[in-house]
Amino acid sequence: MKFTKYGVTFKRLTEEDIELLRQWRNSLKINQFMEYREYITPEMQKAWFKSVNNLDNFYYIIEYNNEKIGMINNKNSDWEKGISESGFFIWDDKYLNTTVPILASLFLIELGFYVMNGQQNFVRILKGNKRARDFSLSLGYTLCENQENVENQMYVLTKESFEKKGAKVMKAIKTLVNTDKTGYIYFEKQDYESGLAQFLEQQLAKSPVLDKIKCEVTENGKVYYFE
Repeated sequence: MKFTKYGVTFKRLTEEDIELLRQWRNSLKINQFMEYREYITPEMQKAWFKSVNNLDNFYYIIEYNNEKIGMINNKNSDWEKGISESGFFIWDDKYLNTTVPILASLFLIELGFYVMNGQQNFVRILKGNKRARDFSLSLGYTLCENQENVENQMYVLTKESFEKKGAKVMKAIKTLVNTDKTGYIYFEKQDYESGLAQFLEQQLAKSPVLDKIKCEVTENGKVYYFE
């Protein structure tokens, strides 16, 4: 399964990539921005993957220009209420100060609110991470109640606050991006065998932009296109 838009691709995390993720998660440049900073062993990583490889947690490897450059997630989802928590990090230095991290964030928000019918998204940001905090505020996130003195602070984004504030960022970025702005979701045969595709198709059926989503059946699965 993969999601693609703005030249950015999210591929659902598989066991094949958990060692790559572990190595970067243990690195100082990533670890310093995390609440949990203990060394993660291969055994710990396998146990973690087993605990999150389900329908309530979606971890993706971010790909750009056919390179694996980071990780992004939607986790602890309450599909009935449309609530989830997100986070991401980029390990490839050459993309850190480009529009790519911004595009990845916007794409995940779009998927959540407009394709998967989400209502609220939460992120946790360390109090000293000014860069992440300022970026989140620009998208419309607000600090949750009773978080002022918490080290790992919780912020919330609603569809309404995103459309009021974050949409301005999206509009500005879209004018700068010279790539196809049509997104797509690709479900492969194994996604249907596991039941993953059927579950997400149920969410797609509730999408507020359902009338704009087009489906194409291919030899190896299905592709859903959206704008």
